[in-house]
Amino acid sequence: MEQIIKKSLTKAKSYIEYKELILNLLKEGRSTGINQNETLFDFTKLNEKRMKRLDKFSKLSSKTESKAQQIEKDFIWLVLVESWCGDAAQSLPIINKFSEANSKIDLKVVLRDENDDLMNRFLTNGSKSIPKLIVIEKNSNKVISTWGPRPKPAVSLLKEYKEVHGKIDEHIKKELQYWYHNDKGTSVENELVELLDLMK
Repeated sequence: MEQIIKKSLTKAKSYIEYKELILNLLKEGRSTGINQNETLFDFTKLNEKRMKRLDKFSKLSSKTESKAQQIEKDFIWLVLVESWCGDAAQSLPIINKFSEANSKIDLKVVLRDENDDLMNRFLTNGSKSIPKLIVIEKNSNKVISTWGPRPKPAVSLLKEYKEVHGKIDEHIKKELQYWYHNDKGTSVENELVELLDLMK
């Protein structure tokens, strides 16, 4: 595991570098990932706007910010993403707010399709669901905890819809994005606060 994490970290980008990568790919009409098509490009373009909005308008509560600032040990928050993933676009800017609150939290972003070994160690119900946040103690390289791919209320929303309709379709995917928009990152923030208790 330690070697897999080290290998992935050699390919990791900062949050700013990841956003620059997306902008450069959009200029080329592309997205991240192995597969390339117009749909994934359109999702990437939409997600870039979502991230920009959250960067500008989302803010951690003063209580959360204070708790993040109390972390004294060095940690890496390693996040598996792809530019076309709507859940990643809604969560990553909030994750970044924690790293902005305390330099002890070093946010690193890696692409799922380029880090298959890592992704396969952190599956969600057997699937390569993203985003997936891996909390690593820097000195020991020990994995403390994980989070993702989406906050619990969003998981429940999809689960309830699937129970009624038998599948996840475009309708519920749009509803999920409406939910994220109305939630404004609060649920992601609240769940990430729980990770801070494990980092003391």
